[in-house]
Amino acid sequence: MDAAITPLMQKHYPVLLNEIISIISPQYGGTFIDCTFGQGGYTKKILQFNQTKVIALDRDPESEKNAFKLEEKFEDRFKFKNIKFSQLNNLKLKNENIKGVIFDLGYSYAQIKDPNKGLSFDSVGKLNMQLGLNSFSAEEAINKLDQKELEKIFKFFGDEKEGKLIAKNIIKERIKKKIDTQDLVKIIDNSKRRKNFRLNNSTKSFQALRIFVNKEISELIYGLINAAKILKKDGVLAVVTFHSLEDKIVKYFFKSLSENKSISRYTPLTEKRETLFHLTKKKPITPNEEELSENPPSRSAKLRFVIKKTDFFDFETDIEDQFKNLIDIEKFGEKL
Repeated sequence: MDAAITPLMQKHYPVLLNEIISIISPQYGGTFIDCTFGQGGYTKKILQFNQTKVIALDRDPESEKNAFKLEEKFEDRFKFKNIKFSQLNNLKLKNENIKGVIFDLGYSYAQIKDPNKGLSFDSVGKLNMQLGLNSFSAEEAINKLDQKELEKIFKFFGDEKEGKLIAKNIIKERIKKKIDTQDLVKIIDNSKRRKNFRLNNSTKSFQALRIFVNKEISELIYGLINAAKILKKDGVLAVVTFHSLEDKIVKYFFKSLSENKSISRYTPLTEKRETLFHLTKKKPITPNEEELSENPPSRSAKLRFVIKKTDFFDFETDIEDQFKNLIDIEKFGEKL
């Protein structure tokens, strides 16, 4: 996953790049982890500062082609790993001074338009939606999950109000034949009782399937937890989100570990626990007018960040409990 791209120009735009650089301050050196390397927009900018190192991750094997060029140029300062960012805790970082961890949760233009990935409702042929290191495809989900399971995926991951009817019609149609991308588009179109002329009928359902197939909820939750563990004191954890569900998770994680939750307003100050993060901005940073004019798809981007207050490793978070219903929906994929 990577920055948003302007379809007409097909040019790579790392979203909120200047804001990210300003927040993580690479001019002071240190090691930075780019959890969504993609085409390397953030990484290339960070490596312009001589005292920096970057460890880049991406689950999409196509990203290795972009990484190879940087490994040749910055062999001592750049490493690439084809892993999911939930696996951050598997990196060997004992002697690394981790000063920043960055997530950009958007899809690149190249990914959306890649017919083999089948991420877009404009694709022709097989439903895929696998970004890499997956265990099942959207085709398997659509053709094997039961009606209630499909309904929950559309409702909770896509906020699709017609999810029940779409799921019902999928079950009807797949008796006749295996459903591919354009079959699904037709089913969704025929299921929509209210037409939205500002949004393609398939947008929400396809978003829901992408989230489900790539386990994006649990990936994000465990990515955030592990990022918080490996950061050093005064290190920055920065996340760019593109839809409300992602932003809700990031906002909760940051806020819950930045504020003391007293059982009572009469709780003495001495009984309040040490918090992990310093939250300097409660509201997200969004693209300015100049960036929006150059890269319209960035309009939905929101950047949130926190600064780690201490080096201590162990901390408690209830984020898994808070979003348990969503994690449980992702577990439908275990039977595929």
